[in-house]
Formats: sequence, structure tokens, C-alpha cells
Amino acid sequence: MTLDERIKALREKINANKEKRNKDATEARSILNDENATDEQVESANKTAESIRSLDKNIKADEETLRGYEAARETPKDPIDPKGNKRSLPTDEKKELRRAQNLYLKADKKAFRADDTLSGLVKTDIGVTIPEDISYVAQETPNTVTDLKPLVNVFQPKTASGKYPVADKVTDTLHTVEELQKNPELSKPTFTMVDWKVDTYRGALAVSQESIDDSAMDMVTYVGKQAIQKKINTTNAAITKALISFTPKSITGDNVDELKHIINVDLNRAYKRDIVVTQSFYNWLDTLKDKNGQYLLKPAITDASPERLLGLNVYVIEDNLLGESGESHAWVGDLKRAVLFPDRKELQVRWVDNDYFSQDLAEIVRFGVSVADKNAGYFLTQTDSAKTPSE
Repeated sequence: MTLDERIKALREKINANKEKRNKDATEARSILNDENATDEQVESANKTAESIRSLDKNIKADEETLRGYEAARETPKDPIDPKGNKRSLPTDEKKELRRAQNLYLKADKKAFRADDTLSGLVKTDIGVTIPEDISYVAQETPNTVTDLKPLVNVFQPKTASGKYPVADKVTDTLHTVEELQKNPELSKPTFTMVDWKVDTYRGALAVSQESIDDSAMDMVTYVGKQAIQKKINTTNAAITKALISFTPKSITGDNVDELKHIINVDLNRAYKRDIVVTQSFYNWLDTLKDKNGQYLLKPAITDASPERLLGLNVYVIEDNLLGESGESHAWVGDLKRAVLFPDRKELQVRWVDNDYFSQDLAEIVRFGVSVADKNAGYFLTQTDSAKTPSE
């Protein structure tokens, strides 16, 4: 098979896999969002989700191979300068050509057999001539923090404090009336006024000009990224502090029925349902099974979507946001009804020169967090049935 034929076949394969991936994702998402879906349909959708993740990896690998094929085809074998003379390829082009050719040869099983060996010069013979590469750019810590702010009721205030109306639940009904009788008066809508207040969170970090000039990393960009993470940590801490104040509920041991009762009975059906869990609580959820031995926690369809439990979206945070390390806590309910978030000023980052040949990174964010509806959720604690409360 020629290189052009390989490129054509690989493109067709990638396009077919992408089309199948999009179709399967749409069907699986539709089933998992359907509250009336049967257990068999949900199980089938979860299997489809697993196959989608495998398909994503295959597509990514095939696209990398395709780029190598195309580079090998496009790189000229005998470069010619404007005067008609052959010239040597620049070092970067040589590296790219070798990489592309190696990728092409590896894909062709006939190009080199695994049992073929040659005697000759190897790296161990010339080790002293091979330079050691030392990286001076630090690898960033993976960011897996869940941002809770988009899940609550965010609004833009024009003042530093005030009141926000939250509509109360409608409880009255229409009346039975005989023909041509006067219409009975219906109850008026009622509102609960929620007090809110904006707080200011700020700080500064001095970064020497020498650090900025001499570092192999782009220190200005790196410190700026950390500022965004600090802002998320700040808003999460304020939101979870409000969640802890809700009515507590306990779950003993592996009694999933207690969790179901809270979700299905204690929490009014008018409320939307999500669950925010600590890592320890998540670990407990990950072990729960139904009567058929199937895990209750359903994997996410895509990397950007949350996992699901009993029809609820699951959002995972660190243990210390809802308690101490090792404690198993969660909050279940309607986050947008429960928490009011007046967002006065989004994160503002400013670099300011000072008299010490350095730059100050000044960070400021202004917001408030208030409990809007105390009935919109519950604060959960899961405990080991083998332990007594004193333990």
C-alpha cells in the first residue's frame, strides 16, 4: 500500500469513527437524562459511554499517525535552493522528517521484522557523547478542582448590599364553582427577601524583576494562572460554608435506602436535584451496587460532563471543604434555589511596579454568599455502622 493510499484509508477511518462517536454520545445522553429509562437501557447507555471513551483514544492516536504520514509525504527528498543546487535540510526539518519516516515505517509491519537483529554501534557504546537534557520548566500540578460557582444562583449587583426576592413555593389550588358564580379569589404570590452583602477578597504577591527576566518559564503567565485557581478556591470555600448550614441528615454504613429516602421523600419534588460530595463520600458511592450487582454510580459520557447517581449529577470536591480530611460528607438538593451569589466584581489581576525592582501581582474579587432557601437541600454525613458516635 502506497503512502497516499494509507493517508486516504486513515482519513476515512477517522471520519467514520467520529460520526459513530457523535451518534452514540447523543443516544446515550438521551437515555441517561430520561427519568423513565429502564435499568436495561441505563446499563446499555453506560456500556456505550465506556466504548465512547475508548473510541476517543483511538481517534486521537489515528490523527497523530495521519499527521506523521502527511509530513512524510510533504517533506521533499532532495531540497533545491533558488540557484538549482541541492541543499541540506535545517536541523528542525531533519528531525521532523526522521519522526515522520519512523512513524510511517512503524505502521508498516513489513518494513522491519521484530526478529531481525543487527550488530553495530549502539547508545551504550557512545554514551559519553550523548548529552543529558535537563528541563528548567516546571510541570504544572493537574487542576481537577470543581468550580461550584456556575452551579449556584449568580447575579450582578450594583451595590455592596441589599435584598433579593426569592419566590415561595405555590401551595394553593383552584376552587370548585357552580355556573355563573363569582370567581373565588386566589392567593397572591409571596416572596422571601434574602439579605445579601458583598465582601472583598484581595492580596498581592511581589515577583522580582530578576525572576521574570532570568526564569526559563514565563513567570508572569504562570503566576496569573495561579491567581485564577486561588479565586476558585476562595469562592468554593464560601459556598461550601453555606452548604454546611443546611439541615443535617445521616446515612449509616452502606444503607443506600437512607440516601434514596432523602432524595425521594425528604426533598420536595419541586426542587431540582444535584449532589456535591467530598472525596471520601465519593469513595463510598463508588462501592454501592443495586440488587442486580450493578454499580449505582454511572460514569460520565464525556470528560466535561459529571458522573451520575440515581439520576443526579455528581460533583466531587475535597474533604476539607465540607469537614475534616477523611470525613464523608455531601450536600444534596437544588443549588440554584439554595445559594445566592451576588457577583460584584470578577477576578481582577493587575501588575504594578514598585521601588524594589519587582512587580506586585494584585488580585481582587468581590462577591457574597447567602442561603436563599433553607428547604432546598440537606447536608449529609455518612458514617461507618461499625463505629459508635463517640469514636
